[in-house]
Amino acid sequence: MMQPFTDPAAVARYVDETPRKVPGFADLQRMAMLLLAEHAPGGADILVLGAGGGLELKVFAQAQPRWRLLGVDPSAQMLDLARDVLGPLGSRVDLLEGYVDDVPAGPFDGAACLLTLHFLARRERLHTLAQLRARLRPGAPLVVAHHSCPQEGRLRHWLERSVAFAGDGRADRAQVSASAALMADRLPVLPAAEDEALLAEAGFSDIALFYAGFTFRGWVAFA
Repeated sequence: MMQPFTDPAAVARYVDETPRKVPGFADLQRMAMLLLAEHAPGGADILVLGAGGGLELKVFAQAQPRWRLLGVDPSAQMLDLARDVLGPLGSRVDLLEGYVDDVPAGPFDGAACLLTLHFLARRERLHTLAQLRARLRPGAPLVVAHHSCPQEGRLRHWLERSVAFAGDGRADRAQVSASAALMADRLPVLPAAEDEALLAEAGFSDIALFYAGFTFRGWVAFA
């Protein structure tokens, strides 16, 4: 089971650090919104899993004033941060502390799960995707993005590149290597081909890559 963000220092840094760590972070969120909007009606019900921090919720709410948003996260601290980030927009967003099994049956007109699935081991990841699929209307889109290895067997090498990007090249090689080794040990990052295969195994179709930045990959798929 994914461990929620509970370290107050990590929560406090999240809003400032995350855009620096993820290549094209703001564009990734905007692309996710556009992909959902292509198929979601103006008054759509949209599920955002792993929504703590509220960054994508804010982008979605600003761009789509008629969407009804449900943000789900296991961390109460991160949901408090989401409330702060959303500000007045929070009146249009419901927040739920929990996991995918705690999400109402819906059906939802679309779903997003950004920067979350790389915390889940393969079995739990498949379960999460299958439960998302079960809560979507037929043909509804799912947008996911997370750490994913573009070359099987070369995870640490690619993680070093992501670490160097996050540090703007200021960290020395030893620090970069140590950080990448720690990430490789702690995160169950899968090869990109396996990530795509899991989406299909969970019942999604028409799976397409729409985003790539070092170890980050994003896909859109349909229920």
